Amino acid sequence: MDTGSGVGTGGNGLPQIVRLEGNYRYSDCCRHCEALLRKYSFISMRKIGESVLGKPIFALVLGHGREHVHINAAVHANEWITAPLLLRFIEQVAKMADEGSSKEAREWLQKVTLWAVPMVNPDGVDLVQNGVPQPCPYGKQLLEWNNGLDDFTRWKANIRGIDLNDQFPAFWEEERSRRAIQEPAPQDYGGLKPLSEPEAAALANLTRDHQFARVLSLHSQGKEIYWNYRNMEPANAEGIAVRMADAGGYRAVKLSGSDAGYKDWFIYEFRRPGFTVEVGEGVNPLPPEQFALIFEELAPILAEFMRE
Repeated sequence: MDTGSGVGTGGNGLPQIVRLEGNYRYSDCCRHCEALLRKYSFISMRKIGESVLGKPIFALVLGHGREHVHINAAVHANEWITAPLLLRFIEQVAKMADEGSSKEAREWLQKVTLWAVPMVNPDGVDLVQNGVPQPCPYGKQLLEWNNGLDDFTRWKANIRGIDLNDQFPAFWEEERSRRAIQEPAPQDYGGLKPLSEPEAAALANLTRDHQFARVLSLHSQGKEIYWNYRNMEPANAEGIAVRMADAGGYRAVKLSGSDAGYKDWFIYEFRRPGFTVEVGEGVNPLPPEQFALIFEELAPILAEFMRE
């Protein structure tokens, strides 16, 4: 990588649009996406589906290369910090390509098309920070599912109490049995069947439609990168993960005892490289004060993913 270019280093590509001041809601994500579209003509946006409550789920499309790759964020509600992290990376790449300050950034736009979904779970993200919306068809049930608490800070699921990262058809039944949760809950309930939730179905449909060469899902926390699934991953997956981990000071981890996640399903169905990156360290939701430091570590990881 051309480290002098600033791509993935936080160097000359300082953001002008995507900043984190306090919490981050669906409205903030939409505002930042619209601002990026206005500023950079080579970024486009596509609606890929809707949430349970009807919020549009968008993908930002950057580049026009033959190789299509994908990154998603905010699958888990209280991991909302991953949404602005992804958008800031997109802004950094776009800014440097637009200004001509990075040869590598310009080459990415020519060789690769990035489909980025910054907020997969908009209803859940807003629930964590705003509480139960009014009106809401699940208002009474949400309080019951949350053990009677009106504080949803630790909530990971969507608005129906279904964990979107337990929704994918990759040994889904085994994961449901392992979790042993039979009803909606703040986390770990996989629903009555795979892809029952519109957010998970939208992500699966996008992936099948574009046949991505590789994918990456941003979560928090732990500074770890998961790259394998039941020995179905391609031979080069570990090497890519190690290079990404080395770039950001993270750990590449061979994971076992986990099924039905987006990364798991992608490897299972396509036999191509798929990764989960757990950003930062601490207790979710990670505090906004850590945003700049997390981005400094994450940007070179995403840059390595892009250039692979």
